[in-house]
Amino acid sequence: MQMPQPDPAIIQRKAEIVARLQRVLPHDAVIHEEHETRAYECDALTAYRCPPLAAVLPASTAEVAAVLKVCHEEGVPVVPRGSGTSLAGGALPTADCVILGVARLAEVIETNYPDRYIRVQTGRTNLSVTGAVEEDGWFYAPDPSSQLACAIAGNIGMNSGGAHCLKYGVTTNNLLGVTMVMMDGTVVEIGGAHLDAPGLDLLGVICGSEGQLGVVTEATLRILPKPEGARPVLMGFDSNEVAGECVSDIIKAGVLPVAIEFMDRPCIRATEAFAGAGYPDCEALLIVEVEGSPAEIDEQLGVIMQIARRHDPVELRESQSAEESARIWLGRKSAFGAMGQINDYMCLDGTIPVNELPHVLRRIGELSEQYGLEVANVFHAGDGNMHPLILFNANEEGQLEKCEAFGADILRLCVEVGGCLTGEHGVGIEKRDLMLDQFAPDDLEAQLRVKDVFDPRWLLNPAKVFPLAVTQNRRQAAG
Repeated sequence: MQMPQPDPAIIQRKAEIVARLQRVLPHDAVIHEEHETRAYECDALTAYRCPPLAAVLPASTAEVAAVLKVCHEEGVPVVPRGSGTSLAGGALPTADCVILGVARLAEVIETNYPDRYIRVQTGRTNLSVTGAVEEDGWFYAPDPSSQLACAIAGNIGMNSGGAHCLKYGVTTNNLLGVTMVMMDGTVVEIGGAHLDAPGLDLLGVICGSEGQLGVVTEATLRILPKPEGARPVLMGFDSNEVAGECVSDIIKAGVLPVAIEFMDRPCIRATEAFAGAGYPDCEALLIVEVEGSPAEIDEQLGVIMQIARRHDPVELRESQSAEESARIWLGRKSAFGAMGQINDYMCLDGTIPVNELPHVLRRIGELSEQYGLEVANVFHAGDGNMHPLILFNANEEGQLEKCEAFGADILRLCVEVGGCLTGEHGVGIEKRDLMLDQFAPDDLEAQLRVKDVFDPRWLLNPAKVFPLAVTQNRRQAAG
């Protein structure tokens, strides 16, 4: 994956730039020694690494504004970074950039139960937002698999979802307002503690913008009362295609589970060895969870299990206790760690119409044979957000390139059937060169013009989202 050549003039001025940053931040918040900056050389897409010029850790909106003002005046690119869990290279630095980490922005600013919101600094982890309100019977709905570590800043940047987004939506459906710092240091407030804001939907532009438009330092998030109860059912099937048909039929029936999760045989086998959840020996399984009052749960699961029986399941297991529910979810929550015990893998993220699941799963199997690389499928089936895991040997020459080509074909397939390149991981560097497979040149130009307005010098998060040649031309034109 190609990255732009660093600007030697910026690198030569490193000492001067670091000195200016140290004048606006505490000295321990400016990281510039080479052995220290290596901690920021990559995110969770570890195949690509590059130590930044420096990294800074501001602790307030005012400090973020001061940093950006310095970098803007010096013409230094800035890469915003949450917790570094991006699987698409969304926080990958360049050698002439400053990483702006939000880890020290971790405070709860306000909690308002009558109006159902919480305001937090965006370095706070996803799970700790629920942790701040759960004793009072509330929770924050989006739940990415990395929720123990991932930051709200990254969730907003990538519009993250999670297993329960089928019912509650992704980050954009739970984000009410932000405080954002522009590249020149200007602080703006967008949205707020209310259901909708007047004027243009700028909040919709910001959420999912991958650090291209500004640095979000504070967020007002929707919180919800905990449901009365929840219960999952586990279903095993003889083929991926049949499991996909079952998902489609559940959605068509008008039932709204809180989650529908899919795992295929390679993933089932790995998670059983890793976690011992007691999953059946089958080609594919679904975990379907509903919530509400006991009567509501019984009614919904009755419909869902009736649909499942029409597809001749190998096993149909309804949870009878909290302990059994935890075991049903154990394997799914362990899936990514379990696959890492087997081999190197690349985790993709594409979204398709639910009725295309059987076809897409069949084609992924065919592509797997064509490329000679095994794939494990584990994903949020209810909203068609797929996460194929392509297994490869990173130490074997040519395997990474083959894996990337395979992944590109899967993502093109998602677009061909009416889906899109990403559901929650973002575009980052991983998918930027596929953007023209989804968008016509005029459509892409409209997005570029939005970037021009917010960041006219193209200094924020370079080499991400848009094809590299396009961004380089834009930056040169901006001077």
